[in-house]
Amino acid sequence: MGQMNYTLEFRAVIDMQSFETCKLKIAVSTIYRVFINGQFAGYGPARAAKGYFRVDELDISEKLANGINIITIEVAAYNVENYYIMEQPEFIQAELLCRDVVIASTQGNGVLFEARLCNERVQKVPFNSFLRGSFVEYYKLDSRYADWRTKQDYDLKAVECQVVPEKIFLPRVVEYPEFALKMPVKEVEEGIFKEDETAETSWVSLFTDMVGRVKKGYTINEFEEDPAIDLQKIRYCQKLKSDSFLTSDSTTELHIGSYKTFDFGTNLTGFIGAKVIAEEKTKIIIIFDEKLTEGDVDFKRAGINPFIVYELETGTYNLEAFEAYTLRYLKVMVFEGSCKISNIHLREFANPDVFKAYFSCSDMKLSPLFEAGRETLWQNSVDVFTDCPSRERGGYLCDSFFTARAAFGLSGNTKVERNFFENYLLVDRFDKLPENMLPMCYPADAIGIVTDLKSEYGDFIPNWSLWFVVQLEEYLKRSGDTELVEKFKLKVLRLFEYFKAFENENGLLEKLDGWVFVEWSKANDYVQDVNYPSNMLYAGALAAAGRIYNMNELIEHSYRLKEEIRKQSYNGTFFVDNAVRENGDLRVTKNKSEVCQYYAFFFEVATPETHKHLWNTLLTEFGPKRKATGAHPDVDPANAFIGNYLRLDLLSRYGLGKQLVDESSDYLTYMVNQTGTIWEHADDSASCNHGFGSHIVYWLYKNVLGISDIDVLNKFISLRFEASDLDWCEGRVPINNGFLSVKWWKEDNTIFYSVEKPGGFNLEVENMTGLSLVRK
Repeated sequence: MGQMNYTLEFRAVIDMQSFETCKLKIAVSTIYRVFINGQFAGYGPARAAKGYFRVDELDISEKLANGINIITIEVAAYNVENYYIMEQPEFIQAELLCRDVVIASTQGNGVLFEARLCNERVQKVPFNSFLRGSFVEYYKLDSRYADWRTKQDYDLKAVECQVVPEKIFLPRVVEYPEFALKMPVKEVEEGIFKEDETAETSWVSLFTDMVGRVKKGYTINEFEEDPAIDLQKIRYCQKLKSDSFLTSDSTTELHIGSYKTFDFGTNLTGFIGAKVIAEEKTKIIIIFDEKLTEGDVDFKRAGINPFIVYELETGTYNLEAFEAYTLRYLKVMVFEGSCKISNIHLREFANPDVFKAYFSCSDMKLSPLFEAGRETLWQNSVDVFTDCPSRERGGYLCDSFFTARAAFGLSGNTKVERNFFENYLLVDRFDKLPENMLPMCYPADAIGIVTDLKSEYGDFIPNWSLWFVVQLEEYLKRSGDTELVEKFKLKVLRLFEYFKAFENENGLLEKLDGWVFVEWSKANDYVQDVNYPSNMLYAGALAAAGRIYNMNELIEHSYRLKEEIRKQSYNGTFFVDNAVRENGDLRVTKNKSEVCQYYAFFFEVATPETHKHLWNTLLTEFGPKRKATGAHPDVDPANAFIGNYLRLDLLSRYGLGKQLVDESSDYLTYMVNQTGTIWEHADDSASCNHGFGSHIVYWLYKNVLGISDIDVLNKFISLRFEASDLDWCEGRVPINNGFLSVKWWKEDNTIFYSVEKPGGFNLEVENMTGLSLVRK
């Protein structure tokens, strides 16, 4: 126990004559994968708070056969701090129950699951992703590598396992992935390469220099293998573009120094696999990315190590990665030997509970945006809301505010959001964080890996905890879950106690500890000493908590704070980002960012009525075309996360649906055309599949279809029809095991609409179109 990057494999051989209602219950502290008679049968678990573990119950009745069955479970243990799988002592508890009788278990009744160490996976390798905490998958296999999954007489060479103390278990709650297989749609390039010993090999993945200092891991000097070196030592002799479409039985032949690149058609997340026939000893490196860079799969683009390596003896292999990866393009390179490759696939790892919803309209550019939002969401909501399914898989606050809105619109429930919140509720004091502070993402280890903080604490974004409160208010309305929200009251009030210590003589937060984050733009250079966007968010969180818990003193505190922000930050034209303390006095700077203006309006420090001139300036002179016009060069531009999304949400809030549609298309269409998903940044320098981007479906429902509000707590639905250039729109949102269906169309100067709603909900309709409105 405690070793970095190792895998144990557990196996039970059982003789089954009757297997109706058989289920496999599994809980682990890390990640598991199940095979039954050599066939994939499950993967998990759903994550929980530290010290708690969610139990998966897999119905395997249809996967069992009469007679001998071999059930195998692989469990990976990374034992490093990260933002995905928390560092906790590794364990597995598994039981096979048939008709509620235990047939096999890891320690207890029935056949014993025996364990073997997976020596085929190379242990001392680089991280696949420093932030995610997973290591590059590098395997050295012979043709008997999978016999332990299928052959009864396999010599397991069992290792002894320790019995660990009892654990606290929770139900999974969220839906199980369906693990559908996706095949590449076409081959896009093939070519020839050679090794070049003179090539520069200095590139390393993001944060590698921190290994051994602020995070555990294997250092460069400890690597048994480093595929990045191999990939930096090549030069291409020939590259030929291709546009060959593939079929399910397509076979590719590759020899040493050759490669082929495949296109899955859209960005997907899952387990990369293929059937490989190695005609001699063969070494394959599989590289993947979300997009092409100058026509190629550039393994250096995102700062991670996006590759899997197989060294194969002669034989036939049905290979599939253990970890889920995100990609549209897959490049297979042969560095030694020759092979035939078929059944290239990706086994999807995504939340299936997003396909009950529907949206369509007369503007053909909007449906692809809706589907891209759906595609982005279901890859970022497997168990909690994640920032991205690739680099981190972190359950971030702030991101989750936007993702949760989209998830409710597509699934009609708050299962994932409840898990997300429950994980925060279960912990009284979070490790390595100041007292009363909430983690910026959870479940995760707070380890200072982004900012390399020189303090007693790990890495945390103090203002992200305030987004937690803002989201909690909306969760209450979406879910009606008064019990869970009430349980958070003490934690919320303690959070405000933490911030109280940073209030200056004017009541503004000053010199916040940690990584004060506003958005991915130059606005992040203006976060000290008094950061006005953070104070605007503070005011918004105070007001939200006041409304949730009926505490007028918090609302009054918010009001006073907004007054002081307006007094200091607004210079008559724009809101300024920050003030600095000089010789004891607070001096307001001249730093101005676009996102600061959006924070002001989003948290109602300003409104279109109180700051009419600024609002009109933002509407007419900012937005996606501002870069081309060069307007207001003294105001630093916003990025996708979160400035552009705050802007779009303000257009939505104030009923500017037509402008919202036009700007959404300008901001997002180029992303959707390249990856089919929505990106973290306005450019492709980071994740091209970020959960918050799914929020586009919320706007399309609200401002195009007309579903302005769904309040489950108060059983209230609001429809608001806005002026638009569309001729018709229709859609469906699941609610309370039923559906809210809306359809509208124009005839002459009249909008006709129909609506079907779940029983028990009251309906209000508002007409902002200037046309007659008639219900059919």
